[in-house]
Amino acid sequence: MQFTPELIEEIRSRNDIVDVVGQYVHLVKKGSSYMGLCPFHSEKSPSFSVSQNKQMYHCFGCGAGGDVFGFLQRYNSLTFPEALRELADRSGVAISKTQDTEQARKERTQRQLIYDVNKEAAKFYFYELRGRNGQTGLEYFQNRKLSDETMQKFGLGYAPIGSNVLVSYLRKKGYSDEIMILAGLASHDEKRGTHDVFWNRVMFPIFDINNRVIGFGGRVLGDAKPKYVNTNDTPIFNKRRNLYGLSFAKNTKAGHFILCEGYMDVIAMHQAGFTEAVASLGTAFTLEQAQLIKRFTQEVILSYDSDGPGVKAELRAIQILKEAGLRGKALNLEPYKDPDEFIKNEGRDAFEQRLRNAENTFFFEIRILERDFDMTDPAGKTAYYKTVAARLCEFTESLERENYIQATAAKLSIAVNDLKNLVILVASEGVPKRQESVKLQASQNKKKGDPMDNVLRPQRVLLTWIADEPDIYTIVKKYVSPDDFTDELYRKVATKMYEGLDAGRFLAASIISLFPDDEEQQSRVSEIFNTNLVRIETREEKEKALHDIIYDIRRMSYEKKKSEIQLGDANALKTIVEGKKKLEELAHSRIELD
Repeated sequence: MQFTPELIEEIRSRNDIVDVVGQYVHLVKKGSSYMGLCPFHSEKSPSFSVSQNKQMYHCFGCGAGGDVFGFLQRYNSLTFPEALRELADRSGVAISKTQDTEQARKERTQRQLIYDVNKEAAKFYFYELRGRNGQTGLEYFQNRKLSDETMQKFGLGYAPIGSNVLVSYLRKKGYSDEIMILAGLASHDEKRGTHDVFWNRVMFPIFDINNRVIGFGGRVLGDAKPKYVNTNDTPIFNKRRNLYGLSFAKNTKAGHFILCEGYMDVIAMHQAGFTEAVASLGTAFTLEQAQLIKRFTQEVILSYDSDGPGVKAELRAIQILKEAGLRGKALNLEPYKDPDEFIKNEGRDAFEQRLRNAENTFFFEIRILERDFDMTDPAGKTAYYKTVAARLCEFTESLERENYIQATAAKLSIAVNDLKNLVILVASEGVPKRQESVKLQASQNKKKGDPMDNVLRPQRVLLTWIADEPDIYTIVKKYVSPDDFTDELYRKVATKMYEGLDAGRFLAASIISLFPDDEEQQSRVSEIFNTNLVRIETREEKEKALHDIIYDIRRMSYEKKKSEIQLGDANALKTIVEGKKKLEELAHSRIELD
């Protein structure tokens, strides 16, 4: 579709990117931008930036970026015209039909044809299941104790034996081979020509949130491999960004979703009245799916298989829920393998009781972790406790962390203070190291390897740089305060320098006047403001160099403060954990010159 620049800008102006992106990503204001966890790749520290001034987004982790239209295109798998129309509807801007072009009509027609052919294929499979060729498929579902009502609700079907049964049917309906292949219903090779993708399988139509068929899952009847075949990604279907059962679960009043692994688990739970159940689509649970769930609920109860692979998948899913900012609980299905098996053997009421007693995901994690340690051996038990302490460090909010420390100590039958002190020790380890890159360097007559100079060099470089280029001060003061300078003299110099720059009348020589009778101190001040700096040509290198220097100063400041803390100090844990968190955020952030 060909839209005029004026129309595009009008729609853009009525859809602030922070508001639009904020519907999908939790954003927090950081300086002039908004930061959040990138919805396009898995990460633990926010590197996804949205600029209100620029009306653009950019991820410093995976490199994804664009404007408000591009975000919707990428997130919801839309074409540009579809994204524009969605934003136009959102803001009340009318779009004239005369703006359609032949190419736009072709793209829209193609997508609509894929929707149509999927719907027709779903009808075909549905009636095949209930016809004379579908007896084996029907028996499979009946043996799984599914009612006729449930089979109809989910549109369950059967792909009969034969390499081109569906293809022949769809050709008679007027659909081209190209559309069938684009929809993932057919494939083509020189030997067989265009042929069915699914055959001799019970079929599970996959619906989007608008109840349109967008793909299929097929389970083989017999011993053929693979056991399940799912539609590949198409112009209307992306496995990572859709969930099985969501078209029904989106209307639940339960206040949570139940996330499980398979189609049959979802169907069995819905049949038992648990209409909040959803499942991923032949892939591991993804961050995109977590973001999709977040549109409808804030809590997810994980109901994965209780075997080894199921537990591993559940642990991965817990981390993704955390990244997405969702609350999670873990359902204990033992001694049964999956929800379908549990419900068949124990019934609805017993399953509902298990839901009410679902385990906090943190306690589930540490319970599973315990299996990896020999708890009869003191060394093994100590290693386990240290691992638990490391997990407790991940709680960045002090009150939440304190609550979990107390609850964990009670579960493990150890003293709260002992666990808290262990958390402090573990938290102080492993401060992230920045990557080496182009940076400003000081050329001084210092002995190589002098540990004190290694600490003071970046502080000296920064003070010289500010003196030479006062314009960078407005950036530096956002990240570095005078208290971050570890040497008393440097701290005093920085304090006076900051005061002068804030007042608009800084003169480096005036600081020397603070020490009229101390030649040694005067020499040191002179040294501070006369550090030789390596010339940097590009803006990008300059920004990276400034980031590295600021990070080094903040890291040294953190190390000094940490070394001065006593374990008995009531604020010790808060100081260490919060300091470490800020360092991690700084390590993954970008500093931009004005």
